[in-house]
Amino acid sequence: MRAGQLRHRVRIEEPTEAQDAFGEAIPAPWSPVATVWGAVEPRTGREPFVGEGAQFLAEADTLIRIRYRAGITHKMRVVFDSRVFNILYVADVMTRRRETHLLCEELPDG
Repeated sequence: MRAGQLRHRVRIEEPTEAQDAFGEAIPAPWSPVATVWGAVEPRTGREPFVGEGAQFLAEADTLIRIRYRAGITHKMRVVFDSRVFNILYVADVMTRRRETHLLCEELPDG
């Protein structure tokens, strides 16, 4: 992967939890995991679910490519400018640990 292709600065965030007065877990603001260079590429596609009923697992409208980074999960999100993307699927391209593809859907009103 050539560095010139990664021209967008993106922030990867993970959900955090706090506790209320009763010790119950409550949602808290997202916390940053990393800020990395990436390529944000608008796409439209589907990730098929192979199984009964031929259901679709997810629809992705954006592909975000970054250098390989371990530990990214579908529970995280990506922020680019004022846009917010839920991560639907994380792929280690050709399992070579050089490039990670994040199939994402953009949230309305970031």
